[in-house]
Amino acid sequence: MAISMTEAAAAHVRRSLEGRGKGVGIRLGVRTTGCSGLAYVLEFVDEAASEDQVYEAHGVKVVIDPKSLVYLDGTELDFVKEGLNEGFKFNNPNVRGECGCGESFNV
Repeated sequence: MAISMTEAAAAHVRRSLEGRGKGVGIRLGVRTTGCSGLAYVLEFVDEAASEDQVYEAHGVKVVIDPKSLVYLDGTELDFVKEGLNEGFKFNNPNVRGECGCGESFNV
């Protein structure tokens, strides 16, 4: 499988990279935290490491470290606006449960 990104998410990342003035894409990863065990981590990438997996969608690179890929394989990254709120939405087929606040998940 792979990691994919909607056009809305790619457009948001592109605008952010342009505003930042540098970067080759965005890193998507997971870290241990919260009441359900794992949380998503997003950060800008200036250079991918040799062990990283790099996917490209709509002209934007998504970089993932090998340890996170196990939890993220098949995930679609979207950017949604709901009323006054906007943010990334993770459509991850591996998730088996989420905490009540939506900040963490388990597989």
